[in-house]
Formats: sequence, structure tokens, C-alpha cells
Amino acid sequence: MSPTDSFPPIVFVHGNGDTAALWSTTVWRFESNGWPRDRLHALDLPYPLARDDEHTPQPGRTSSAEHMAFLAAEVERVRAATGARRVLLVANSRGGFAVRNYVARGGGIHTVSHAVLGGTPNHGVWTSTEHLPHCEFNGAGPLLRALNAPGPDGHEVPPGVAWLTLRSDDNDKYCQPTGALIGQPQLATGTRPDSPALRGAVNVVVPGVDHRETSFGPAAFAHTWAFLTGAPPATLEIVPEPQLRLDGKVSGFGIDNRKGFEPTNLPLAGALVEVFATDPGTGERLGPAVHTRTVGTDGRWGPLRARPGQPYEFVITAEGYAVTHLYRSPFPRSSELIHLRAERLPKPAAAPPLSLVTLSRPRGYFDRARDRVMLDGQCPPPDVPAGVAAVSTTVARVTDRAGRTVRAEFNGERIAGLAWPLAEGHLVTFELHH
Repeated sequence: MSPTDSFPPIVFVHGNGDTAALWSTTVWRFESNGWPRDRLHALDLPYPLARDDEHTPQPGRTSSAEHMAFLAAEVERVRAATGARRVLLVANSRGGFAVRNYVARGGGIHTVSHAVLGGTPNHGVWTSTEHLPHCEFNGAGPLLRALNAPGPDGHEVPPGVAWLTLRSDDNDKYCQPTGALIGQPQLATGTRPDSPALRGAVNVVVPGVDHRETSFGPAAFAHTWAFLTGAPPATLEIVPEPQLRLDGKVSGFGIDNRKGFEPTNLPLAGALVEVFATDPGTGERLGPAVHTRTVGTDGRWGPLRARPGQPYEFVITAEGYAVTHLYRSPFPRSSELIHLRAERLPKPAAAPPLSLVTLSRPRGYFDRARDRVMLDGQCPPPDVPAGVAAVSTTVARVTDRAGRTVRAEFNGERIAGLAWPLAEGHLVTFELHH
């Protein structure tokens, strides 16, 4: 690369049901190794869930063609803003389908130099002519059949772009012999752990990682950096900054599909966001709100000039939603990807607890054998199953006293917050960085 192209723009593409926010720690690692912040871009698909059937419109969901078009528009926006001829694409899970589709059939062959696909089930989460036969995730479905058709060279990837796939050895919930972990226990998937591998790509196995860690973990970052630059990163750590500026978007949930509301990445205009500094040991507020803003049509809640080493509580109040309390451990660096999602109240239960406190790990799953996970004194929490890492949330049902301190820990990252009363319309989430 020439000196002016030493740091080409990167566009990060999230997975099914996810948001751009999942890339925040990856972006921090790129920045910590010298990649300029203004060359790192993460898209936010408005309706992030895939359709059940590619041929049937489904309110609040996105087809593969719509997904590709959104990615193509983002690439053009980034190219125009940076003056770059080509970009690098880094995708997780379903995001890899959009990348492959764009390069193969949407003009990306001329605008992309490198593509990294983490945990993308390129040969399907299942392969079946009976179970959702026209779904993106079906290896026998129309999208993956087209994308996996070998070219004249026998490769499954178009020439002219450098390709890297990252996968787990056997700990990816979407590469299992049965559909038990996707709610289809009787389904023989026909899928193997090497579903993400593609002929013609550099295919790397990252032992022990779960589905999301194939993109968001430090080992995935190391492989990605080396593939894009030709050398290992100087550090896998996130280097702290002395001054922090935090911002992001507030979103919510749209369509009620009878099983619950489906997430969107649309701005939740009119929501009130309050931010409080909290005591790291108790979660108690250390005074009045340090930041307050009513969200506009762009969805932005910031900016907040945050203090290094200070944990925060974010409170979202919006019509039709629970009063959502999000507790976060201290932020090491600035970011505009601190996206917040207001929660809907659960359907009434016969004997509801006094408070519901959720520990959420957006960038990975909980693994009883590998991780230290503690929530409200239970280590591990009983709803974290044994075996393949398959859940990214665990819930404490507080039944003794609302308003008390609840503590959580994940592999050394600690969060404390308060058990706000469910009966008064409050829900609590502890969101982990790692």
C-alpha cells in the first residue's frame, strides 16, 4: 500500500438482529493499534432480522437483496467521504451474506479489496428442503446455493478480493448436527463446524470461541489485523484514553410477532435519556444526572464527556416502553457506537418477581466450562446451560427486596446496579463490554 492508503476505510457489518454497537470493542482495538478513528465505520441495518422466506415480504424484517442494497449504499457513502477507491469489509454472521452478495452480484468486486467473515454460516445453519426452504440460513436455499456455486477455478469466492473466514472448532451454536440450539431439536441440520469455510478463502479455526467471538473476541481481531495488514497487531489490549466522548443512538422494538417484539435499529425519537455516575461497588447514584437529552429524529442521545474509570447508569424513558436502566462498567475509550435500546415490559406473569435484572454479553455467549459468570451471588447462574456456548443473557429474579444492590461479574469485568421495581414499570440490564 502507498503511504496515503496505509489505513483504508473499514466498514463493519453486524449480524442477524444485532446493531453496529457490537463492533465498539473491535473498533477500540483497531484504534489502539493506530488505525484512525475516522476510517472505521459500522453500519446499522434498520430492520436487522432476516425474513423467514426470501420470497415473502415480512413486516419489520429485511430480505437479502435489501440487506445488500443497504451495504452498497454505505460503501458508497464511505468512499465519497474518504476518497478511497476500495474499502475493507469485516462482517459477523449474517452480515457475511450481505458482503458476499454485494461482491458477487452488487458491484462490490470493484469497490472491495479484502473481506473478513466471522462465524458466517456460509453452507447453512441447516440444509433442508422442508424446514424454511427459502430462508437465507438454509444451505439448500436460493441465496446460499447461488453464492456457493463454484466459479471456473472451483472457488466459492469471486476472484479479485482477498477473503478470510474465521470459525470455531466446535463451540458455534449455529454449526451443530441438530437444531436443538435454534429451537428445532428434531431437525438434523446436515451442518458441520466447517460450514463457514469457503474454497478460495483463507480459512482459520479459532479454537474454543463461540459464534460471536469469531468476530468480536481478541483472537478474531488478531487474525483480522494480520490478514488486512500482513503483520500481527502491536497489542490485543484496548489502550485507555485520558478524555472520553461517548455518543450513540437510541432504538427500540417494532413488530409484535406473538412471541415478543422484534428489535429495530430505527431512532426512538422522543425518548428521554438520563445518565448517572454510579458507585462501582453498590450501583448507587453519585448525585444528579450528569447528562440529560430528549432524543431527536436522528436518535442520538449524546455527547457525554465521560470520566475514565467511572461506571454509569443510562436511563431511557419512552412511551410504550419500560423505564429501562442500563448499567455499564467504565469505558476505556471514546465511541459513537454506544447504542441504547429501550425494553418492552414482559407479559404479565402469575407470580412476578419484585425486579428483573438481566446480565447481557452482546459480543459473545456465556460458557459454564470456560467463563466465570456471576449474577446476584449465583456462580454460574442456573439459566446458563452446560455444553456449547449458546446464551448471551442471564436473568436474576429478585424476590426479596426491590431497590437493593445487585452485582455481576464476567471474567473480571464487574458491574453493580440497583434492582428497580418491576411493578412500577422498570427493567434493568447490566451490559458487558467483553
